[in-house]
Amino acid sequence: MEQNPGPTDASPDLAVQLGPLSLKNPVMSASGTFGYGEEFSNFFDLRRLGAIVVKGISLKPRAGNPPPRLVETSAGMINAIGLENVGAESFLAVKLPFLRDLGVPVIVNIFGETIEEYAELAARFDGAAGIAALEINVSCPNVKAGGMVFGTDPAMTSRVVEAVRGATRLPLITKLTPNVTSISQIAKAAQDAGTDIISCINTVAAISVDIFSRRPRLANVLGGLSGPAVKPIALRCVYEVTRSVRCPVIGIGGIANAADALEFLLIGASAVQVGTANFINPVAAVEIIEGIERFLKVEAITGIKSYIGSLDTSCLFPFAEDLCAAIASEIS
Repeated sequence: MEQNPGPTDASPDLAVQLGPLSLKNPVMSASGTFGYGEEFSNFFDLRRLGAIVVKGISLKPRAGNPPPRLVETSAGMINAIGLENVGAESFLAVKLPFLRDLGVPVIVNIFGETIEEYAELAARFDGAAGIAALEINVSCPNVKAGGMVFGTDPAMTSRVVEAVRGATRLPLITKLTPNVTSISQIAKAAQDAGTDIISCINTVAAISVDIFSRRPRLANVLGGLSGPAVKPIALRCVYEVTRSVRCPVIGIGGIANAADALEFLLIGASAVQVGTANFINPVAAVEIIEGIERFLKVEAITGIKSYIGSLDTSCLFPFAEDLCAAIASEIS
């Protein structure tokens, strides 16, 4: 049997290619959990990230939903922030200059209440120096217009992506919701409409109530569940999407450490986004990058690309066939 040569001193290659995007490592922030990037600059060198995804930006500033807007739950949290943001004009004038100087790919998450708003935003950002790509949010579960309404219907998803594609030359990422019957169908619609990359998943629609006051814990009543509780759902969605589209996929959902991230990469995601973990540990993303590098060294893997999508399911099928045969024999 071939012996594992053990860890080496050479640093493994963490670089990944996401369609037209080149990343020095596969770890990026998740929209809505990292502010505009600068908020985390006192915790670590942001240039260590593969990419920075800023919170969702709309044409005009938004105040979001009224409080309370966050509630902790078992192994996660539910949010109903309502996409509060400074708006496109302020983002370009005030927030983007700081990000531009970092030399890290900056991905702007965009959303609108109409298809025309999505297209106008894309056109507004198209010529802005320092923006590497747009992430189209068709999947937010806590706003009453746009958002998930578009992301739960393949035809509407297609129309949004087509409109954005026609308004910009920037690489496009389409962020999908898990709150659908077939996420693969939505992913295919986005791919066929011109997206370069798929990211999934956004939060899972959820609710929390207080048994004493007999009232919902969120002013919006409904919100989006994130954190470790959603990881198995996210993994399943990424597994399905990577097997139904040709474009690269970014895995999101419950990633708190390097092992979590590696699970998504193993099943076929080309990169990952770190979200709720940022609230608990502001240096989580850097620790995940370092953990992935240590894992590759221990496993004597020279580059992350050879690990991505290397899940082996072949050994399961003979066992499953034998088990089914045994059960059939018992009940016959």
